[in-house]
Amino acid sequence: MPEKSTRRSVTDLLGELAADPNSVLKAYAANAAFRAATAEELTTPDNPFRRPVRPADLAWLDYSPVLPAERQLLLSGLLGHRMLRNVYDAENTLLPPQANEAADGDGERFHSHENRLLGALARPILENHLFGYLEEGREALAEPTVESVKKVVREYSERRAAEPHSAFATAAGRKDAQSAATFLLIQTGVFLPAVHTAIGRGALAETTLAHPGLRAALEEIWRGWVLAAPDYYAMFKGAGLTSATAAYWQFSLSTSLARGNHLLGLALAGDRLPEFLGAVTHFLVDQAASAAPLRDVLREALGLRAAYFADTPAMEPEQAADLVDRLLGPLPGLFGDRVIAAFHRGFVDSARIAGRWDGDLTEQLVWADRIEDYKTAAEGIQNKLVTENITVDLDTFVETHEETSTTHVHDEHRLVMVESGQMHFWNNVTHRIALSAGDKLLIPTSRLHGSVVLSGTCVYHQPIIPEEMFQEFVTR
Repeated sequence: MPEKSTRRSVTDLLGELAADPNSVLKAYAANAAFRAATAEELTTPDNPFRRPVRPADLAWLDYSPVLPAERQLLLSGLLGHRMLRNVYDAENTLLPPQANEAADGDGERFHSHENRLLGALARPILENHLFGYLEEGREALAEPTVESVKKVVREYSERRAAEPHSAFATAAGRKDAQSAATFLLIQTGVFLPAVHTAIGRGALAETTLAHPGLRAALEEIWRGWVLAAPDYYAMFKGAGLTSATAAYWQFSLSTSLARGNHLLGLALAGDRLPEFLGAVTHFLVDQAASAAPLRDVLREALGLRAAYFADTPAMEPEQAADLVDRLLGPLPGLFGDRVIAAFHRGFVDSARIAGRWDGDLTEQLVWADRIEDYKTAAEGIQNKLVTENITVDLDTFVETHEETSTTHVHDEHRLVMVESGQMHFWNNVTHRIALSAGDKLLIPTSRLHGSVVLSGTCVYHQPIIPEEMFQEFVTR
């Protein structure tokens, strides 16, 4: 248990921070609740406050600029979304399943005035870095009318019903469909509670005089989530998992965190209500279209009834379009075209984030299921490097027993080549991949993974593999 930190005054905290935004994030991540994981902390079902961030990596990451769309899956995106979720959740009451010393200590640090102050400073930096890209490449609205927005929503609903997220079929088609379905369920557990927390916050907004029906509409969605809680919890229990907050923190994809963070941020921004309502509309349409295929995967792979998804009704395109009228209500007439534009912005941005989630999750499921293929590819690449005397950048690590690498992603393709010792490598809660002297594994860019050393010492190397060489040895 780390020593209890000394409280600092607000004045002292502000005085210690330089103008560089990265200094704020370094100070924020220095909270002991966010320290690197140990071997015993692969999952944390009894401690909702223990959320490893890999603070050492912030020494070289730069959060000053907007992270471009094509770089969203890289390391600064993953660590950024971890920190941003922590910022948002520090304003919530979180209770562990039962009292325990670890949760008591981390909970005090998580909710401390120091952490919340630093979180308030970190939030705009992170939101700009992680979501600023949405301002580029956004689908334009044909004209600023409610009917135009309804047309967008209707067409999206039709398309999503006809073409469910590819990750569902990918999970069902894996050799180890059970592991894939387990990982899929974990990812839904990353954003579903966050999205509903955001909706609950939205229902608390004072909108009654301008839009008399809005609070009731949002409360109805929130109430549905509360009433479905027994089915939601039972689904995780039936899969041998827990629905405890942040229990599978290390296995949360950055895109799963992003889906929740987007709604949480909009719900907390008092000047972005129409945008928030557009994002809520997308969530409801997407959830209705996803429920049946997701239910089928969980039933077939895990033997679950999955009543939470089984009882989610399908939504016809006209029902989806009606959500626009219900949630926007009289706001366009009161506040003008800008309300319509903001609603559309929230909807299409949310759809874009969900699309990236689908692609990210699909790639992760395929890689995790084809580990043997990536071991073979690693052997081929290493042989090419040696026989053709090719020099590439390489990092070498010497680690001791139980030294743990908190889950992360790489910004380039890498080999893991074990020179001596043994380690466990993981990309899911379902099993560990044993690596020992002479073993090799290819890790593609942006694939979530972690490891722990099993022997007294483990020496391993990570050559960085150029894209063209990666493509030569990896078949899609």
